[in-house]
Amino acid sequence: MGLEKYEAFVRRTRNCLTYSPGWSLENRTGAWRATRPVHDAASCNSCGLCWLYCPDNCIDPSTFAIDYDYCKGCGICAAECRPGAITMEREPE
Repeated sequence: MGLEKYEAFVRRTRNCLTYSPGWSLENRTGAWRATRPVHDAASCNSCGLCWLYCPDNCIDPSTFAIDYDYCKGCGICAAECRPGAITMEREPE
């Protein structure tokens, strides 16, 4: 594909590939998980690493509460939690 055709393609598809903020709020994807993170507030030192590394942005940065409607149970928050305040537990069946 030549450069001119590529640039024309990018111009045509740019508007199709970008979404406005908050467009996926209606897609509650929490039912996908097999394990869930459980936050122990007593052990938490409020470092914010769980919030920083959460790919789904389902951790509230002020309280570090986990929104289970959007959490997919990937375990990144538990892996990044230095004091071990987040543990992964099996989802109840």
